[in-house]
Amino acid sequence: MQSKIVILGTGGTIAGTAASAVDGVGYSAARIGVAQLVAAVPPLAQLPIECEQVAQIDSKDMDFATWQRLAQRAAFHLGCAEVAAIVVTHGTDTLEETAYFLHRVLAPQKPLVLTAAMRPATSLQADGPQNLLDAVRLAQDGRVVGVSVVVAGRAWAGAEVRKRHSYRLDAFDAGDAGPLATIEEGQVRCLAVPRPCDAPIGMAAIASDSAAWPRVEIVLSHAGANGALVDALVAQQVSGLVVAGTGNGRLSAALEASLRRAAQAGVRVLRASRCASGPVIGGDADELPGAGALSAVQARVELLLRLLGARQVA
Repeated sequence: MQSKIVILGTGGTIAGTAASAVDGVGYSAARIGVAQLVAAVPPLAQLPIECEQVAQIDSKDMDFATWQRLAQRAAFHLGCAEVAAIVVTHGTDTLEETAYFLHRVLAPQKPLVLTAAMRPATSLQADGPQNLLDAVRLAQDGRVVGVSVVVAGRAWAGAEVRKRHSYRLDAFDAGDAGPLATIEEGQVRCLAVPRPCDAPIGMAAIASDSAAWPRVEIVLSHAGANGALVDALVAQQVSGLVVAGTGNGRLSAALEASLRRAAQAGVRVLRASRCASGPVIGGDADELPGAGALSAVQARVELLLRLLGARQVA
């Protein structure tokens, strides 16, 4: 049986359009279907590809229901013997969150490659077609298994990718980790082996109604941070809090006191860093555990999944 690649569309800038070809920011995302995106890349016509539109949204509006549906459809296709790999078209705004979510939930043993674009499909500088072709080439190659992200000719691990720039075409990196591979003129050059997911959460943990998933919020430590926001969130019965601390996840005294009160009241807390790179090391592993090298937004996904996993055990 011939192996095929399934391309799941979710919208984003890669599927966006603008009134003018020179407008790279005043566009509407998620206007073009995934099948049309594939048809616009001639080399893909020669390949066994199946397209499915899972969602059609601007990724700034990504939500739990879409994550759940995307994971379900990805899991379904990954389980089919004739499917060699999956490619997901996505927006750049929340790409690192979705990539981490799929990494932790699915931990696939086949390639699952997310790709995106920084310019709409109508732009003179449209990067979507090349990114989509590169993502399919990486998926075809088969050496990078698990979740990865391909943008601007480089592949990043789904557990480590970060959006680092608001406008440039090469907007992503992976901090200290570096890229997994480059894709140059259709040729994949592997540079590293992706870090495996030690204990995937699994599909059962996310099977409940997404509207009832735990509420996890992010707060920021900064000059003058007094902890009032934490107290307000606790009063609203938030389930988890991620704090983006200064430097090595450090907190103002008032913010730390409020977070300790929250932890003692049963709110789960994770301490990340607001720095662009580097892990959180040491600290109080009981009430205010560190998030390691996760960004604050990825730490939020991690805490959400831990809370869902705990519900499943209970």
